[in-house]
Amino acid sequence: MVFKEYLQTLGVRDIPPRTIPFDPGYDLQTVAGHLRQSSHLMAGMKISMACWQIANEDVTREKIAACHEFGVRPCAGGGPLEVAAAFGRLAEYMDLCADVGIHRIEAGEGIVANHLKPDRVVGMAKDRGLEVQFELGEKHSGVFSEDEVDDLLRVGETWLESGAQQLVIEARESAQCVGLFDSDGKLNAGLADRFMTHFGEETVIFEAPTKTSQFALMDRYGPSVYLGNIRLEELLRMEIYRRGLHSDAFAKDNLRPLGSGSG
Repeated sequence: MVFKEYLQTLGVRDIPPRTIPFDPGYDLQTVAGHLRQSSHLMAGMKISMACWQIANEDVTREKIAACHEFGVRPCAGGGPLEVAAAFGRLAEYMDLCADVGIHRIEAGEGIVANHLKPDRVVGMAKDRGLEVQFELGEKHSGVFSEDEVDDLLRVGETWLESGAQQLVIEARESAQCVGLFDSDGKLNAGLADRFMTHFGEETVIFEAPTKTSQFALMDRYGPSVYLGNIRLEELLRMEIYRRGLHSDAFAKDNLRPLGSGSG
């Protein structure tokens, strides 16, 4: 009996890929090894920050080629686009992304207010065969308030109307005192609900870089929630939580295997 058949006897849900792990500068062998092991669980791979731009160029290209080999869409993180925009080099940045094989770019104003024009950014990206996602929230402004969420909902609508594919909710690499998470790392479920209700689960990607943030979001929204900023070495642990196979998830009604066909 193969793994998939066994899991079916437990009633484990067949979940499409909903996790976007990130590469903050892993070596090529680590990235390739995790792609071989877990690519079927990945909705994409964020080639994060600007690390890929200062690494050995051949290695960066090999990483991105490995993503394509395993059917995982590589996405460039938002920081490099913000830097490019600040220096008036958006076209050159997008040319570079297209040249190395990036599938999607992330736009945002988490570092500096560039006053990006959604129609222009999305149009430039489409001209180069690139998709766009937009990150909602600043990296250094702390937790969201109700008024900030009102503004972010309007910003998100504008980017989606201009052709962006998805919206990312900022949580950095700490999920603590940023965005939806307070100084103790606790999720503000009420504010999170506003994004989910307004945009829907197919559009919203919650950054969830810590075990606490990952589990809290899956407890709240179930196994089909999109999660990003996941370290590669934590991916499998997170995916067994999605499927109710983790000890902390088995008792959750929205995660526990259905048990159909078990004997």
